[in-house]
Amino acid sequence: MNVSHTMQRYAAEIYRLQQDHQQVPLSLLTSQVESSAQATASMVKRLQKHGYLAHKPYHGVALTPEGEQIAMPSLRRHRLTEVFLVKVMKYDWATAHELADTFERGVNDQIEDRMDKLAGYPTRCPHGEPIPSKDGVMPRVADVPLIDVPSGSECLISRIRTHDLEKLTYIGELGLVPGTPFHLLSCAPFKGPLRLKMERHDHLIGFELASSLWVEVFKQGAGNKLPLKK
Repeated sequence: MNVSHTMQRYAAEIYRLQQDHQQVPLSLLTSQVESSAQATASMVKRLQKHGYLAHKPYHGVALTPEGEQIAMPSLRRHRLTEVFLVKVMKYDWATAHELADTFERGVNDQIEDRMDKLAGYPTRCPHGEPIPSKDGVMPRVADVPLIDVPSGSECLISRIRTHDLEKLTYIGELGLVPGTPFHLLSCAPFKGPLRLKMERHDHLIGFELASSLWVEVFKQGAGNKLPLKK
């Protein structure tokens, strides 16, 4: 069947939300796509009818492998648009996600290819999320939540898992952007603060902020955190 842009958009949003929710509640999906509950329910039925998602009443929805595939074009366009806005049009990275939601609606395949070229064929968005290839392959990212990393570890910021404007602005001011290396000096117990040593500065950040940071670990320390997830 011919998959509409709206179907791709819903599938892409479910894909994003599934990174934190095994089953995506319909209320959360409705909020994220800025639609009505009735419109969301109708789209869920349509996607389910064509085998793109499974709906578990009172729990939520989850994409099937076919549903994940139809999500890739929308995810690619959105993340490419974010890079283009930041790298070429010089917008702030904290506002890129919301701006891309509006900007990408006028982007066709030809414009997408041009943005890809002008942005230098990026593989990650400004927040570190991988960009699917044109043939729908999502690159694998070997990272873990910072809050699961033991103290003493040598790390690199991989992804920023939040779209909260205030958090992104503050994270940017601290220099904790994707690609930044640091040494995790200490992790206070009971959801206490984490101390990070960077090239020029040390930073003490709270557990809530640290929860938004995902990192690649080059050397694992022996501190007071859980073993790294494989």
